[in-house]
Amino acid sequence: MKIQQLHPWKVSYTEAIALQQELQKRLILFNSTSNFNLVAGADVSYSKKSSCLYAGVVVFQLPQLEIVEQVCVEAEASFPYIPGLLTFREAPTLLKAFQQLQTTPDVVLFDGQGIAHPRGMGLASHMGLLLNLPTIGCAKSVLVGSYSNLGIEKGSQVPIMFRDKIVGVALRSRNNVKPIFISIGHKIDLETAVAVVQSCLGKFRIPEPIRKAHNLVNVTRSMSENSI
Repeated sequence: MKIQQLHPWKVSYTEAIALQQELQKRLILFNSTSNFNLVAGADVSYSKKSSCLYAGVVVFQLPQLEIVEQVCVEAEASFPYIPGLLTFREAPTLLKAFQQLQTTPDVVLFDGQGIAHPRGMGLASHMGLLLNLPTIGCAKSVLVGSYSNLGIEKGSQVPIMFRDKIVGVALRSRNNVKPIFISIGHKIDLETAVAVVQSCLGKFRIPEPIRKAHNLVNVTRSMSENSI
């Protein structure tokens, strides 16, 4: 896959903030395609023994939810853990994983935020610009904004509001479980993003592409740490 070289990764805290503010202006918040047959999930696991990161990408074919390809890579983190700036810590390793893919997904789900972020530039949005692909943030918790009156039945959804704007959707992916939080990353609208996530739901709270990527990176990390 071709990666967009938008900026250096060795930056200061102030420079990282400025980059997010500038890159946010480049986001496309509508659909760039109607073809969403190949859906990838991406996740990162942090080593418990070192500064290593493990980034995994799993590509699925819809509607069968069959795995087409998966890759996992290991690399050293070069940016500190700072909430709101996790892309600068995780993206370099994630990009190495995407570069190894033989398949180009039509859309990518990230375990993180899209525009539901203090500066409208979460991991999914930033990675969307770098990959030049439609991307969706699908998080397990809210970073900014609030929602209310979400039903307990599977499929219930309500908007997430932040600064008087809709920045995402809280979706009940299974009956009586905690919701997941969906936001636009890049090159997709919110309605389509929610529909894509729903098409990826299986028996678990988390959509299958992200769940499988999560399992992949944790198994790889565990094997690597136990071999030391």
